[in-house]
Amino acid sequence: MNPLKTWLGYPYPLGATWMDNGVNFALFSANATAVELCLFDSREAEHESVRIRLREHTNQIWHIFIPDLQPGQLYGYRVYGPYEPAQGHRFNGAKLLIDPYAKAIAGCIDWDNSLFAYDLNAEEKDLAINELDSAPRVPKAVVIDPAFDWGNDKAPGCPLSELMIYEVHVTGFTKLCPDVPDELRGTYAGVGSTAAIDYLKKLGVNAVELLPVHQHVDDQLLADKGLENYWGYNTLGYFAPECAYSSTPCDGGQVQEFKAMVKNLHAAGIEVILDVVYNHTAEGNHLGPTVSFKGIDNRSYYRLMNDDPRFYMDYTGTGNTLNANNPHVLQLIMDSLRYWVLDMHVDGFRFDLASTLAREEHDVSAFSAFFDVIQQDPVLSQVKLIAEPWDVGDGGYQVGNFPVLWAEWNGKYRDTIRRYWKGDEGLIGELAYRLTGSPDLYQHGGKQPYASINFITAHDGFTLHDLVSYNEKHNEANGENNNDGDNNGQSWNCGAEGPTDDEEINKLRRRQRRNFMATMFLSQGVPMICGGDEYGRTQDGNNNAYCQDNELSWLDWDAGSRDGALFEFTAKLIALRRDHAIFRRPKFFQGRKIRGGDVRT
Repeated sequence: MNPLKTWLGYPYPLGATWMDNGVNFALFSANATAVELCLFDSREAEHESVRIRLREHTNQIWHIFIPDLQPGQLYGYRVYGPYEPAQGHRFNGAKLLIDPYAKAIAGCIDWDNSLFAYDLNAEEKDLAINELDSAPRVPKAVVIDPAFDWGNDKAPGCPLSELMIYEVHVTGFTKLCPDVPDELRGTYAGVGSTAAIDYLKKLGVNAVELLPVHQHVDDQLLADKGLENYWGYNTLGYFAPECAYSSTPCDGGQVQEFKAMVKNLHAAGIEVILDVVYNHTAEGNHLGPTVSFKGIDNRSYYRLMNDDPRFYMDYTGTGNTLNANNPHVLQLIMDSLRYWVLDMHVDGFRFDLASTLAREEHDVSAFSAFFDVIQQDPVLSQVKLIAEPWDVGDGGYQVGNFPVLWAEWNGKYRDTIRRYWKGDEGLIGELAYRLTGSPDLYQHGGKQPYASINFITAHDGFTLHDLVSYNEKHNEANGENNNDGDNNGQSWNCGAEGPTDDEEINKLRRRQRRNFMATMFLSQGVPMICGGDEYGRTQDGNNNAYCQDNELSWLDWDAGSRDGALFEFTAKLIALRRDHAIFRRPKFFQGRKIRGGDVRT
């Protein structure tokens, strides 16, 4: 029996919205036959204290309003319908489901058989339903109070052509920083601390690109090994800041702390760009868990095989692909992006495997609904939009093909500059293109040099130090017998691999690091430095440290472990670029005379 007074509520906005006199809940599901809202007294509660059947649904939105409910309330959903995997339906009322629009999420997944909608012991694989209740094992969504004193916060508004990006992980940046209070290290508050901001200002960068901050899941495979999904490319909640990166309790405090971080960075003139993962979710393929989207409306949220909807289209290498062709799912993506701009004040986004979002029936299309809706949006069309312009599907490599609003991680720049400094021949023509903003890729359709995000290294791969120190990867700590990660050794012929006391070899490595830094910061386009490369950070040859949430990945703040000369060299390059507009031109060279601000042909 329901002891709470309820009203029918409103279909919009989606999610849980506190309205001073109560909370409105709204959930999209096109194929459900019934929906229950479950309220919990605490994170530790194994079962909900109240279940409320949502009696009203409007245009496929199930909704209810509960008077007097307050921020901090924990909740989840149970969604009912057919369990028919062969038809693409995976409803199971025994599974507690996280609201896709949850603004905060408390707790972590506790891996157990109950998280799967199918019976793991059945011979039929995923065809037999699992009646175990998953509520004790699933994180709970949190109703938040969105109020925050932004004061006179204002976006720095740095033109993309003048941006200098520092890619870094929230935890890894300050986890070992002695000048940040212990309780704030490795958190949003740590990134927004005086010590961290002073470091960024001393280096000279004016934007941080944060690895994913959306609530994510540590894969069961990693959890069984005692490892974690450190990078966070396994999203569970597209509106919720990862609670593990917060120094405050995860009952909504992570939202306030994230906002404070952004406010502090903005006050220092530093923009905030988020690495976002809208191409897939943490629920995996047909054998993955059911913790949110899969149980709410599998056929709507995911791209399924046309000839057998039991299985998933996988353009991402993770087991599933979010169905951006469904208008409700596209709305979820857009609502999420606008929320991070309007409510959280971020300045832009880097889209992981962005080609996936632009796939229509199968092929990547410059006229996809995703591109169209971004183009016409009055908010999102005005922020920084950076694509990782590839995915793992056929035709997924799309460097140079994204629409005019978009900048791209320029993989061809990375590969060309690496090959040139390695000593490969026959690269002069292509090198000229890369140094001048890659006009062969971007000088069309109104694009300019700042469409090219130039990088030598990123989180995914060797650090700059390791790039010039190792010919082979050393990923043994990942527990996959060194079979994971690209074997992208560069054969630098330094005479030895890894650490060495040979001064000539070390001298050559130091020179190569400076060569790379100088090339990147003096090239046309937008430079992006991987956090730690400015002082020679090493991962001991691990080029796939996605599961290493430890000293191997964290930035080392010990002066004795840093190459101070490289830091000073990098800071001077950044200052040179900042002080001389010739290195950050907003337009391509046209071959005019030098006196006119250009170069001779």
